Amino acid sequence: MSRDGPACLFEKGQTMILTKEQQAEVAANRKRYEELKAAGQGHVPRALPPPTSRDGAAIAASAIIHREIVPGGWYWTTRLHRGEALRLANTEGTSSVSLLAWNAADTSERLNHADTIKVQWAASLRKGRVILSDMGRVLFSIVEDVTGGAHDALAGGSTAATNEARYHATTFRNTRDNFILAAGKLGLDRRDVHPCIGFFAPVSVDADGRFQWDNDRRLAGDFIDLRAEMDVLVALSNCPHPLDPSPAYMPGRVEIVRYGAGPIRDDDLCRSASAEAVRAFENNALLFNSGVEA
Repeated sequence: MSRDGPACLFEKGQTMILTKEQQAEVAANRKRYEELKAAGQGHVPRALPPPTSRDGAAIAASAIIHREIVPGGWYWTTRLHRGEALRLANTEGTSSVSLLAWNAADTSERLNHADTIKVQWAASLRKGRVILSDMGRVLFSIVEDVTGGAHDALAGGSTAATNEARYHATTFRNTRDNFILAAGKLGLDRRDVHPCIGFFAPVSVDADGRFQWDNDRRLAGDFIDLRAEMDVLVALSNCPHPLDPSPAYMPGRVEIVRYGAGPIRDDDLCRSASAEAVRAFENNALLFNSGVEA
């Protein structure tokens, strides 16, 4: 085939031929994408801070609303009000915590892990970034994180099938089934269970596009703080991540602290780290000003 002839894309045994016009369109779209990516990434890394120090970010006793331990394999639900925050602490260093969330006033609006990645031009969830809904609004700001981004926004949570493949057993609890149970407690159902993101899940992608697990980045005492930017319904599942290579099903305890985050400053990092974050918070403001939010 000549260099000027049609290009072939091979996927799952099928061949698709691209014309010269289609090749040119693909090239133009890729060029535009790379330009936007460079512009987005060129600003954000300079704005984001280093990881939270392990002995930093103490929560004042007067700010704590609720504290609870979630055993390995179990789930937890709550309604979080705007301006409140959750601290998730990996007490024993062997847990991964999966998260789903919905706008409490309209549960058709929910966490969107894909937009969280695309809008911020990065799959690294770390201090200074935000977690977005499928309506382009901010559900959470990540206000503290000691791991420096050792979390997963790509692979998702465990299922009965992944548990059976890993542990050769069908009796262990898994993230998917936990979320179905959690949805029921929140007045939702199976169709409201959507792709999740996972904390304390050190997943990365190598040069060949394969997922990698770096267990050295997950330590006892790790914590991450999520500040609610609207009233949200929250479901958490404390089950092993499907990429965790450990042959034993031994998730440790997770501590959850719900607390009042206090007044938010005008120059708040999460609100100003990127032009995309600014626009997402503007979308929040339009929602609040409309009076729709409960």
